[in-house]
Amino acid sequence: MSATFRIAPSILSADFARLGDEVRSVVDAGADWIHFDVMDNHYVPNLSFGPMVCKALRGHSRVPIDVHLMVRPVDALATAFAEAGADLISFHPDASTHVDRTLQLIAGAGCKAGLVFNPAAPLDVLDWVIDKVDLVLIMSVNPGFGGQGFIDSALRKIERARKRIDASGRDIRLEVDGGIKADNIRRVADAGADTFVAGSAIFGQRDYRAVIDSMRAELAR
Repeated sequence: MSATFRIAPSILSADFARLGDEVRSVVDAGADWIHFDVMDNHYVPNLSFGPMVCKALRGHSRVPIDVHLMVRPVDALATAFAEAGADLISFHPDASTHVDRTLQLIAGAGCKAGLVFNPAAPLDVLDWVIDKVDLVLIMSVNPGFGGQGFIDSALRKIERARKRIDASGRDIRLEVDGGIKADNIRRVADAGADTFVAGSAIFGQRDYRAVIDSMRAELAR
């Protein structure tokens, strides 16, 4: 497997009654990042967790915490998650009044900043702010619910995002979230992704290490 690949289990699919144990277990099983899907029951029709959960879990994770904000407005929660110990914070451009300002706010708080693109959202905003982006997250499901199937048209968007990133010459990670499993992770990597969010595919199994190892094996092919 290339050292550039990252697997980021989403704790949205973990056992909420024992989140600390779940985070330690999945990190011990080989997770590279821990992914937080933050939902506000406003931008998306579900409610998950806030900065206090991030702060509580910070001590349970020796790997970066990757926060995906599915919230509107963005700035106050971005700041709160940075203070709670997040390492990367991504948001949806249509949820921010001033995308450039929000990216600068996240960077100023000491975190890497990312933009998230829904399945039907254009990538055009990247052309104007790619100099301030550390991560691009392509959604391969519609946001708001775990356990959905992968939307194949996301592969074309991943390819287009990869071209923009390569043309920029910057060190920007290309992450994909939604329906990622061992049986499709290679196709997603071939389209240009280097970071993979997986929720139910990992936390829905008894042996986290076996699942992560199978994903790495596919990426190494």
